[in-house]
Amino acid sequence: MLWTQKHSPKKSADLIHSSISQVVDFLDKFKSQKKNALLLYGPSGCGKTSSVHAIAKEKGLELIEVNASDFRNADMINEKVGNAIKQMSLFAKSKVILVDEVDGLAGREDRGGIAALVALIKKSSFPVICTANNPWDSKFSSLRSVCNLIMWKSPNYLSINKLLNNILKEEKISADETVVKSIARRAGGDVRAAITDLQLLIISNQLNKDGVDSISDRAKIETMFNALVKILKSSDPSVALSALENVEEDISASMLWIEENLPLEYEGQELADAFDKLSRADVFIGRIRRWQHWRYLSYAHNLITAGIAVSKQSKKPGFTRYQPPKRILKYWRAKKNKELRRGVAQKLASKIHCSERKANEMLCHIKLWANNDYDLASLDLTAEEVDWLKAK
Repeated sequence: MLWTQKHSPKKSADLIHSSISQVVDFLDKFKSQKKNALLLYGPSGCGKTSSVHAIAKEKGLELIEVNASDFRNADMINEKVGNAIKQMSLFAKSKVILVDEVDGLAGREDRGGIAALVALIKKSSFPVICTANNPWDSKFSSLRSVCNLIMWKSPNYLSINKLLNNILKEEKISADETVVKSIARRAGGDVRAAITDLQLLIISNQLNKDGVDSISDRAKIETMFNALVKILKSSDPSVALSALENVEEDISASMLWIEENLPLEYEGQELADAFDKLSRADVFIGRIRRWQHWRYLSYAHNLITAGIAVSKQSKKPGFTRYQPPKRILKYWRAKKNKELRRGVAQKLASKIHCSERKANEMLCHIKLWANNDYDLASLDLTAEEVDWLKAK
């Protein structure tokens, strides 16, 4: 039996995460919550799913688990998740629905999957918990609006080391503490991977330094939040330089994240110096786009990492809640508005037999009609297009 299953947490006291209390509070006060769902997000293997299992078991809740990557379009979401939400518990007790790995909802073949999930969450009479690695993708904007977001941080190596030692104690196996600590360090915050490595080394009789050295350090995908901590909290340029090595965002998106959160950490002259580094990096990015001189990329990278880190005069104490860039949200809203305008113009043009350009010029009159409750049914507009027309 895999140790990840055998030694999975059985109760909340076995968990090593600081966000447990938020999940417990949500379930305890579900009837008074404004939103019917939680969205737990964090890197793979950090314990999101196992934590939900442990909490549900401890509180005596029936857990209905569905994996979003196994059924991805609207019809399948409605069938699987919809049935779980509508049916009463088989054991006459309350239940919680876990929709795991919503990152799997992507691509054209999944059209309508997220919208269907959002609609089900809105009318659910049971608490819904979703898990994701990266909830800030634009495709999840509607899902974020109906969920309370909880960041699930990767546990540090000391917590993982304690967990591995507890497993060894239960299995009645002795091991060199240095070796166990090395396994915990190399896991990169991935609890599942650390337990798997420990079991593998024991089975192969290689629980020693040579065996641990054979396990390569994982190239762990980091969230932008962790990268921002390294850049904006650290004053060590070597730490800041490595911040963006394992993030999935390109350098342009990373610059937007940094631009959004700089004022939360820096002020006065240090803020001016940091924005100066950011603007110089933007100049290099512009030269890359114009002349394809990719050697400038290293200069831009150094400026937005080490350059910004050394701009601070002193570290701001305490926790800072970073946020995704609002500029991307503005771009998305502008694009959505343009698409709606074009859609209405095309339908109007087909009805009155004119060009789309001419119909576009007439939209101001159509907006007046819409706000004066004129019947626009003949245009076959969608509800979203009607709302756009009626918007001030």
